[in-house]
Amino acid sequence: MLTLCSLYAAQPIQPLFEKEFFLSRFEAVMFTTVIMLPLGFAPVFYGYILETFSTKRFLRNAVLLLGLLELLFAWSNEYVLLMSIRALQGLLIPAILTSLMSYIGFMAPKERVQQSMGYYIGATILGGFLGRLLSGTISDIFGWRPFFVLLGIALIAMYGALSFLTEEIKVDFVKPKLKQIIGVCQNKIFLTLFILMFFIFFVFQALLNFLPFQLRMLSSDVSYGKVGMMYAGYIVGFIISIRILSIIRFLGDEIKAIFIGLCIYLVGLQLFHINHYMVMFTGMFVVCAGFFIIHSIASGLVSKLAHEMRAISSGLYLSFYYLGGTIGTFAPGVFFEYLGWNSFVILLSLFASAMFFLLILLKKYVHL
Repeated sequence: MLTLCSLYAAQPIQPLFEKEFFLSRFEAVMFTTVIMLPLGFAPVFYGYILETFSTKRFLRNAVLLLGLLELLFAWSNEYVLLMSIRALQGLLIPAILTSLMSYIGFMAPKERVQQSMGYYIGATILGGFLGRLLSGTISDIFGWRPFFVLLGIALIAMYGALSFLTEEIKVDFVKPKLKQIIGVCQNKIFLTLFILMFFIFFVFQALLNFLPFQLRMLSSDVSYGKVGMMYAGYIVGFIISIRILSIIRFLGDEIKAIFIGLCIYLVGLQLFHINHYMVMFTGMFVVCAGFFIIHSIASGLVSKLAHEMRAISSGLYLSFYYLGGTIGTFAPGVFFEYLGWNSFVILLSLFASAMFFLLILLKKYVHL
């Protein structure tokens, strides 16, 4: 939860950074972009970088360093330094998350691994929401710095708590060869799923990253706490992630469920044309419902069809997913900046609509 708080805490208060440090909007959105970028490369390359480290020592030191960087971030006044700190945090976060997942898989009884991973996914979703909500709310009352001080202290406390991990394990980082990567990408099913999730997360992060600027433009009465509360729709993701098998059974099969999820996703996007806080708040629940249906099914489908190449296929899935999200945090901003919010939402809707074509191809390739 604390790691995901670190990842997303700056997102709702980027307009505050824009104002305080006299930044352009492009410079302000970089607070999310630079920390997400390493997530796009981590699943493919981190296996080679981190294979020589002791897992427990590395995990504890990475969490300690992440906490210290939060404290340094809270006391910094230079934009370049703030960006550098966020970039360093981005390098630590994927390694921490992979280590934690490996520990859960190793320490949980075999019959409870799936349930334990469900709790882990729930913790990441809750952490993403709480990081945004608390950073916004505390910024309204005390300014933006105290939240990052509290987050840093909490992470340093976790450094102490992690000393109670008695088991030493081997982290299951993927170490693919170029030939294997090309082989997986030549599979039409996997490549279609990878491109699908690249653009789905591209649209999702574009909406989430530029929404705070639109809300603040609507009315100065929209506090940063209310901006943070806008992400409450994220909680739908936890419910969907633990009930996804029931959803697939109810809707027929994976492709039909993704199709329904994409329809829900598009409907939710249209609600953001209505410049009213409560309508957008409702729209976020709808968009998140559609997004997490697509993401939960697509990631499971990759694992289901990969067989002996499961680790590499899942790693590539995550790389495409996070690269799409990273580019989405800044690239569509050109439309928002020069053509306005409605044109921005239309652009995102067109990208999402194009994914129906990929679903037609996927239906042709997959025989479930």
